[in-house]
Amino acid sequence: MSAVHEALGALGLVDHHCHGVAGADLDRPAFESLLTEGDRWPGSSPFDTPVGVAVRRHCAPLLDLDRHAPPEEYLARRADIGWQEVNRRFLAASGTDTYCVDTGFGPTELAADDVYEVVRLESVEETVVTQGVEPDAYADAFRSAALQAVRRPGVVAVKSVAAYRTGFGLDPARPSEKEVERAARERLAAGGRLEHPVLVRNLLWTAVDLGLPLQLHTGFGDNDIRLHRADPSRLTDWLHLTAGTIPVMLLHCWPYQRQAAYLAAVFEQVYLDVGLTLHHVGPARARTILEEALEITPFRKLLYSSDAYGLAEFYALGALSFRRGLGELLQDRVAADEMSLSDALRLAEWAGAHNARRVYRLSGPS
Repeated sequence: MSAVHEALGALGLVDHHCHGVAGADLDRPAFESLLTEGDRWPGSSPFDTPVGVAVRRHCAPLLDLDRHAPPEEYLARRADIGWQEVNRRFLAASGTDTYCVDTGFGPTELAADDVYEVVRLESVEETVVTQGVEPDAYADAFRSAALQAVRRPGVVAVKSVAAYRTGFGLDPARPSEKEVERAARERLAAGGRLEHPVLVRNLLWTAVDLGLPLQLHTGFGDNDIRLHRADPSRLTDWLHLTAGTIPVMLLHCWPYQRQAAYLAAVFEQVYLDVGLTLHHVGPARARTILEEALEITPFRKLLYSSDAYGLAEFYALGALSFRRGLGELLQDRVAADEMSLSDALRLAEWAGAHNARRVYRLSGPS
């Protein structure tokens, strides 16, 4: 094992964006629904995908099974052990010290010691609407609710899923009070989830006013997203207007990791990760994704996240993919004399933990 791999293997990761895990035993349909970002359809199984194969290869041994155990055997063993032990094993195997958990969607519980909260602003807005508000009071009510949410103990960031709701092709300017009131009247009459472009703009500018790092889903997601609208380069004008304000954390990014890298290279406030993507491509392809992201990304701008959701396997698989992929590319650069070993070790520590600790002002080494 190379020195870089050894250092990454010993590093306690900071997972700067993730979700909770299922707190119950899962039958096959429930497990498979969490194994994919897509729909399940007759005659096919999410086990027959890159992530499904990677789970059977790399997660099966953590359940005391042979590598490549068949799905039936894997799920039977998972049920025999029970969900609490399954979750404990995979979280321990990830080697993660600190978690920043998005509490706005799905399970939020995570049996770990060092857990911080990321507030999803769309969830805050939708709660305000559900509780009842007049159009002329909408902006103040949302701002007040958001301030109250971020003042909870342990909150370190906010998040937006604007990529899902409108995409990033928005007017970048802060909307006026009259625009917000008019849009709120339309929104309240229509009901449902937040999708009004003026109010999404208002949400993003409210995030700026809150002063915490803003996580933005970009790129890869389930089929609710329109991928071409989730290209982070479409945020360029908004990033110009918000320069000097808050850190903007571009999540996931694939297939736009190169666009995200460009933004991180030219805007001081922009950071990125390739979470979610890493466990879906698995250790076999993680290096390629990371290598493209690191072509021009400043080394202080890359962070680690798993974006694990529901299945504790994704914590272990995401961490393994990150450590192996980053270790391989850095070690090869050292071997080719394109980078010193000390620089490679420093970069690995920054990406795996220290960059996140610095941006989110977390306790521990920085």
